[in-house]
Amino acid sequence: MSRSRRPALATAFVLVLFGLGLGGCATSMQPQQPPKPAPEPQLPGEFPASALIGNWGLAAYHQEADRDRTIKAAANQCTNPYVISPGPNNGIMMHLADEANRSDLVVKGNRAGKTFIGPPGPPGGMQDREVVSYDGRVLILRWMDPEVQGRYGTMVYTRCAPESHKRKRVHHRRKRVVKPKPKKR
Repeated sequence: MSRSRRPALATAFVLVLFGLGLGGCATSMQPQQPPKPAPEPQLPGEFPASALIGNWGLAAYHQEADRDRTIKAAANQCTNPYVISPGPNNGIMMHLADEANRSDLVVKGNRAGKTFIGPPGPPGGMQDREVVSYDGRVLILRWMDPEVQGRYGTMVYTRCAPESHKRKRVHHRRKRVVKPKPKKR
């Protein structure tokens, strides 16, 4: 190499090292993001899943003013009940939003004392429903996913009386058909 190129090469080398040094400083000066909080543990709900097994009339409302009317409408649906059955893993079999098949769901609680029904995992997930109220006879559930809540509304389940879903057998007496006697000629 010629002597005239050496200072330019040395200057370029120093500039590259200086640039790398500044790049390292720039990355260390960026604010560090706080670690994500650990998911809330799944606690037992305020009632066991087995308390929900049975036949339920089902209806829904979108406005709180329609709640009482919807509870009565749900009770009228016991002729074609929604069946909540035991799940294979000590949960209950119910439908998730937009699912044709039922899933094994659990009743779970959180530290704030709220109860949810949904797939196993942290309480309050997007597939969960929050228990608004449950008195043993009427169960009211709100979807956690706002989009699903907007489509389906707040679900009202009213426990059906035993055997209310079966059609009542009505025995009718057969009318006696009287055939006219042939006329004598």
